[in-house]
Amino acid sequence: MKKIISLIIASVFALSMNAQNSKEKVEFTLTLRDGNVMKGTTTITKVMLETDYGKLDLPIKFVNTIEFGIIPDKTKTDKINNLLKQLYSTDETQRKSAYDELEKMEMNAIPTISDFIFSTTLESIEGNEYTPENILNDLKGKFGIDEDFISKDIVSYDNEYKAGGSYTLKEISLKTEYGSLTIPKEKIKNIEVMYSNFDASNSNFKLMASKNISSNTNGGWLKTGIMVKSGQKLTINATGKVILKSLSGNTYYSNGSTTSATDGGEDFVDGEDVTTSTYPSYGNVVYKIGDSGETIKVGAKYNGTVTSSGMLYLSIYETIYDAGNTGFYTVTVKVN
Repeated sequence: MKKIISLIIASVFALSMNAQNSKEKVEFTLTLRDGNVMKGTTTITKVMLETDYGKLDLPIKFVNTIEFGIIPDKTKTDKINNLLKQLYSTDETQRKSAYDELEKMEMNAIPTISDFIFSTTLESIEGNEYTPENILNDLKGKFGIDEDFISKDIVSYDNEYKAGGSYTLKEISLKTEYGSLTIPKEKIKNIEVMYSNFDASNSNFKLMASKNISSNTNGGWLKTGIMVKSGQKLTINATGKVILKSLSGNTYYSNGSTTSATDGGEDFVDGEDVTTSTYPSYGNVVYKIGDSGETIKVGAKYNGTVTSSGMLYLSIYETIYDAGNTGFYTVTVKVN
């Protein structure tokens, strides 16, 4: 496992050395634990994650999402467990005193209490309202914690990897349209990262058949980080092959052919193809501008003019998603 993480770190570092740095913009969309959403730009350039196997130092441009868990304070484990055991006392005054003390605990006490409930063999007194289950529910409600909370920070990056650990920061500073804001880490549920480089005139991407399928509602569209404007010239080239389990395990090429990379669809010029429909077929590389943009066929090669402004997304066209798909397309994007 250590070797795998070392290889990943080396790979990400190599990518960061080759990436362009001019006119970079990092935008965070924060979903808070109380349900509110905040959006703004940040000066954060990397994410440092302490894992069980070492430290990951990830350039922010390769990070997709950050999900904040509730990391337990292990220095207070014994104190919390002792208070929880007092909730089983036959003395109601002692039970209430322990419960009141637990109510004052911070959010990081929640995992310890949950673990205690899962592992204890003690039986609660009948009619007792001062129980570990009740204090757990009280603290969850106090801090806006979901039932299925996690006890590690989870970072998704490079469109296909995930790592769990502790993201070593205390707060996030955002520049919003209403001014600068500072949000404590414990108030944040997750962050969606949008990295853009307005000078990204020639960039390479990998579309994974196991994930980047247009019908996959959970990360099916790859965010390129390239912001385009209406009127710009867009060139996209795609090579490789994929095996779509959702389509009887057939092999597809980016042009939509099931036989070779040269059969089937032709090149597109300004979105026009004299021999085939511009509507995408299974296995085609497709793109869209913005979250809700129109799905446009790329095939093996596309030369066109952008008709709207926003983030460029790429995917593989298929109406049914199957995680058992394999293979990938290598896609080169050039914006003039």
